[in-house]
Amino acid sequence: MLLTSVAYAKDNAGTSPEAGARTYGQNYKDMVLATCIASAYKDDKQAAVDAGSSVSALRDWTEYDLEKAPDAIKALVDRYLARDYHNPLVESEVQGVRFDLLKCLDLYHSKELEAQVKQLVIHPKRIYRQDK
Repeated sequence: MLLTSVAYAKDNAGTSPEAGARTYGQNYKDMVLATCIASAYKDDKQAAVDAGSSVSALRDWTEYDLEKAPDAIKALVDRYLARDYHNPLVESEVQGVRFDLLKCLDLYHSKELEAQVKQLVIHPKRIYRQDK
């Protein structure tokens, strides 16, 4: 269940998200990061619901190609989460660690995500609050 009520909150510092003041390009990247986190932690219900709700809210503050973006986002997220990261020092103390958050952060800072922004986001430098 994804909740979008956050998107309609009043513009009050500390009580409402600041995404409406960020560019469409930045909100798209944030939405992809939240999608990655929701996918990575889908077995942790609370984390998945929170990240999924953030994805829904960010959709309201981003203008992008609604036909192409969902498949492009899923493919990029799946590709990054499929990476096989290793750290022998950590793995000797914590068995089964997957480094999923690190993978999501690498995706967030990737050239591939930047290319998606250029290809799929309409007016990536514009800001939601200026347009609405």
